[in-house]
Amino acid sequence: GSSLLTGPEGLMAKERENLKRLKCLRRYRQRYGVEALLHRQLRERRVLATDGAAQQAHTTRSSQRCLAFVDDVRCSNPSLPLTRHCLTHICQDTNQMLFKPCQGSEEVPCNKPVPVSLSEEPCCPLHLRLPPQMYVPEQVLAVPQELGAAPTDLYLSAAELQPTESLPLEFSD
Repeated sequence: GSSLLTGPEGLMAKERENLKRLKCLRRYRQRYGVEALLHRQLRERRVLATDGAAQQAHTTRSSQRCLAFVDDVRCSNPSLPLTRHCLTHICQDTNQMLFKPCQGSEEVPCNKPVPVSLSEEPCCPLHLRLPPQMYVPEQVLAVPQELGAAPTDLYLSAAELQPTESLPLEFSD
């Protein structure tokens, strides 16, 4: 930074001041001495702790596969958190209370696991029964022929609609 030359005269006063401020800002949060040593040791301890935890989490995750067997072959899907079964086989766990199998319909039985909600019989989106329609469109009333053809003498002309002096001012509009 100090070797910046803008011409034969060197740095101008304003540029020197800006350069001085830049150097101060670069050193602003630098740690020196004992503080730097303690910070480096803390950072090394954190790296060791997180590496060990990541390695341990990796081994436990690889063993957290679904325990269900399909045709004498173990399911390869990962299990749900804090369970021993995947989403497809969660209903095989007798101790869980968060999922129930979908009842389906009479024609098409369905055993997809569905989260238990406030409803009595939870269903998957395919078998969800919609509530009855609340909005009923209004019936269009048929207009009798005698009302449809109104005589033209009932309408006033533009000349008749002009305000007159006999009407008070508030009724002239």
